Amino acid sequence: MSLVISDVTKRFRDVTAVDSLSFTVPEGKMYGFLGPNGAGKTTTMRMILGIIQPDEGSVTWKGRSFGRHRKGLFGYLPEERGLYPKMRLDEHLVFLGQLNGLSRSDARQRTDLWIDRFALGEYRHKRIEELSKGNQQKVQTIGTMLHEPEILILDEPFSGLDPVNTALLKEVLIEHNQAGKTVIFSSHRMDQVEEICEDIALIHKGRLVLNGNLRAIKRSMGRQVLRISLEGNQDFWAKIPGLSLLESRQDYLEFRLSSHVDPNQVLATAMEAGQVTRFELVEPSLDQIFVEKVGEGA
Repeated sequence: MSLVISDVTKRFRDVTAVDSLSFTVPEGKMYGFLGPNGAGKTTTMRMILGIIQPDEGSVTWKGRSFGRHRKGLFGYLPEERGLYPKMRLDEHLVFLGQLNGLSRSDARQRTDLWIDRFALGEYRHKRIEELSKGNQQKVQTIGTMLHEPEILILDEPFSGLDPVNTALLKEVLIEHNQAGKTVIFSSHRMDQVEEICEDIALIHKGRLVLNGNLRAIKRSMGRQVLRISLEGNQDFWAKIPGLSLLESRQDYLEFRLSSHVDPNQVLATAMEAGQVTRFELVEPSLDQIFVEKVGEGA
């Protein structure tokens, strides 16, 4: 029981936006769909939902196309927002709930619950055009989830949200997923994906470059990253061939180790340069994996 994207291709005149793309999202997963700008993420999401049709390949959910499933199966949050500016907030949410198969009374009841959850009570009678961008984003996000869809597809859902509301949305998505729902979202914030996603797909120039369980992907990369906190000469590492500085922060230095570098030798050299207060080998972050894999495909 899963979402299967099989050899999907989409061309726009002379541009191939998505090129023979295949991956599978198992039911009930929290799935990160990643790629740089122009990679083909939004085009792929639209093909999954049947908004646009692929030139080649197929997309199925539980063995059938989306069009053959019941109304309200999915919730879709596009990157570009699509609200009616003259409608009142509460009216708009009830309207969206009814579009997705809810009765008016159910839509109103759920609207009241979500307005409270997202702290929008003081704005419930205001027109959408009177709301801040962040509150408009919250309204559209609620509209995506109001009918409790089996599968959520969210394009940059954290865009425009402050840290408090970002944390709230993460909490809501985790709850939705823990209830057995499938969540697929794209984000430019790798830390957000890393925090809540089990599986990822990374595409570049319309092609799949990485796919699978995030923990397994990190393990396969090996512990190639070294973090050192040192009170002393911060340039000690320049003496060590094969040690590349990734990041210099106030609290630590971060390096990539080539395969022939002995971490014990690095530690000995660092101790000669000053007092070492932190020394650890870590798996690469999703940010680092992203940069490395996208760079390979450039």
